[in-house]
Amino acid sequence: MRANKRAVFALIPTVALIVGLQATALAETIEVQDAYVRAVPPGQPNSAAFMTITNHGSEARALLAAESDTAEVVELHTHRLENGMMQMRQLEQIDLPAGETVTLAPGGLHLMLIGLTETLAAGDQVELTLGFDDGDEQTLTLPVKRIEPSAMPMHQQH
Repeated sequence: MRANKRAVFALIPTVALIVGLQATALAETIEVQDAYVRAVPPGQPNSAAFMTITNHGSEARALLAAESDTAEVVELHTHRLENGMMQMRQLEQIDLPAGETVTLAPGGLHLMLIGLTETLAAGDQVELTLGFDDGDEQTLTLPVKRIEPSAMPMHQQH
């Protein structure tokens, strides 16, 4: 019996190391902060979602897709200056470099909610699921906020 106890106690540092490695692997995650959806007037067919995404991992990752019951389609988008005009373009993915934060904001990277199924007024909430390149998904509940025109870049004010 004493030999068995010694063997068990001898394994404790090894088990602790393995558990520690697993905890480290779990700590390497994608963190989403400051996420919200833009409020739009009744009848407006589209809106956008914004957020900051931090890749705490040691490997580059990518956001590949998003979906919400609030819209028929959710697309990854960016704004680019082309021929002196800002143009919105769909992206296949949004790269999330290891150890870095990527900001989705008005006038830059964002998620387009196309074909809204309901009016989005300030104070409402929208459920949004993000899909990543490793198959992971994160479902978020985002507040709907009114964006003041003065807070948007000049090229986006209409």
